[in-house]
Amino acid sequence: MPSSSPAPLKATPSTPAQSMVRSLEINGRITVYLLENLDPAAWRASPPGGKGRDIASLFAHMISVRLMWLKAAGGTVPVIEIDKTTATVPQVRKALEESAVALQNLIAGTLETDGRIKNFKPDVAAFIGYLIAHEAHHRGQISLLARLAGFPVSKQVNFGMWEWGVR
Repeated sequence: MPSSSPAPLKATPSTPAQSMVRSLEINGRITVYLLENLDPAAWRASPPGGKGRDIASLFAHMISVRLMWLKAAGGTVPVIEIDKTTATVPQVRKALEESAVALQNLIAGTLETDGRIKNFKPDVAAFIGYLIAHEAHHRGQISLLARLAGFPVSKQVNFGMWEWGVR
């Protein structure tokens, strides 16, 4: 059953820097929203043809990429150990939340200085775009894998992932 939608976000004046951090925050909450609304039976369902990552491994990959970029960019890297073969939904949720906060802190700190992310070109705005695109790509894969495995994500949840104004 889909988790209930939070109250709509209030449209408040913000700086471009605040808007960029907020966009990353919303993206992270949408990833958690998908995680919370998957049928548990889909978690380890084999991908079509038995090739590729299962849903648990895709979530573990997203977390690993977040940690890789935190390390490469010189951010504070939370101590997170996710094994794609044994990861549970609660472990993944906790890791997503912790890594999201670390990324938000990295972005906020970068925006207070020169707007550059160490080891990433061209700048912090492009980095945020990269992170959002990466996770959106894998959310799509996860939704498709769940459907192909016989555990489709509901229409309400699919549309809910586009509700940036309430996430």
